[in-house]
Amino acid sequence: MEDVLKVWQRADAVCLDVDSTTIQEEGIDELAKFCGKGETIRNLTSKAMGGKMTFEEALKLRLDLLQPSLTQIDAFIRDKPATLTPGIEDLVQMLHEKTVPVYLVSGGFRRLIGPVAKRLNIPEGRIYANTLLFSDSGEYAGFDINEPTSRSGGKGKVIEELKRLHGYKSVVMIGDGMTDLEACPPGDAFIGFGGVVIREAVKDKAKWYILEFRELIDSYKQ
Repeated sequence: MEDVLKVWQRADAVCLDVDSTTIQEEGIDELAKFCGKGETIRNLTSKAMGGKMTFEEALKLRLDLLQPSLTQIDAFIRDKPATLTPGIEDLVQMLHEKTVPVYLVSGGFRRLIGPVAKRLNIPEGRIYANTLLFSDSGEYAGFDINEPTSRSGGKGKVIEELKRLHGYKSVVMIGDGMTDLEACPPGDAFIGFGGVVIREAVKDKAKWYILEFRELIDSYKQ
């Protein structure tokens, strides 16, 4: 843990997973429930987050089953706003005060994450997530396969890009899933988060595993 702690204390950029980390829900699961297809989608999410199938396989399977329309997406955002995880606002505010940029890096959907970023005062340009595609009539038409977060290893690709663009030397990835763990390297440290759901495969491999964001706030001040 000590080596991860040292990277955390000198981080010049922090990447946060969104579902079950920044927010308490799994966005696609909640959207599926809203559209009446919750159980099937939830099982696929669990397999993907536990590393039992590639992320791109799970994403395509879930979206092919769900086929969300633009109208459904917008109604979901309006009627079911995400629940911020306790402590995340304080953590992001602390990092911003220390001029450490915070990025939301997610296998979820940009359209759902935008309102979360706004609540945390994270600029839209610091969202890396998947883009849903719609026909002119608003029907589901697929997703942008060029987004790095649409496939396994994508979060690592995002970190590589951030380092290339901004010259970051110490990038920390915080999240609950295997896609977060696998982003380090090229991320310089991974901090596992189990405050919403504990994924044993991630907990077993994380050098530092936390249950509350307060742990990060307090340790940053040491």
